[in-house]
Amino acid sequence: MYNWSSIRHKLEKEYLALSLRGRIQYFVTRYKFSHDQEGRAAILLDGKEVLRGNYYSKFFKSDLFPRDEKCSHRIKNEYSYMDEVALDLGCFDQRCFYLAFEEFDNQSIDESLKCDNLLVRIFAILDRRVVNADLLK
Repeated sequence: MYNWSSIRHKLEKEYLALSLRGRIQYFVTRYKFSHDQEGRAAILLDGKEVLRGNYYSKFFKSDLFPRDEKCSHRIKNEYSYMDEVALDLGCFDQRCFYLAFEEFDNQSIDESLKCDNLLVRIFAILDRRVVNADLLK
């Protein structure tokens, strides 16, 4: 597994589309002095958090999840099932970012664009290979 500084470097410098560099930032922190050392994660656009989540939202907001087939998976899975509901409610944390990056970094851009994990898809949509491919069409 990577450390956060190398993940951030890859996301912001190696993978991110040239037109978005300096505008998109990824943020992850772990509160090492809290009793469980959990943390939060965010994606910023021009310095404003456009997507954010923290560990505790998963538990305090779990009753807001629609009771569908994904519900039990969202609640039981240690790392939130990253669909639109989980992202809207902010039910993800730094570990979700790490796992999403690991999946993104170890598969093709095409697989990432089709991935069920929306964090992986977000990384892919912001990727230079997607933007460059669209410019060539």
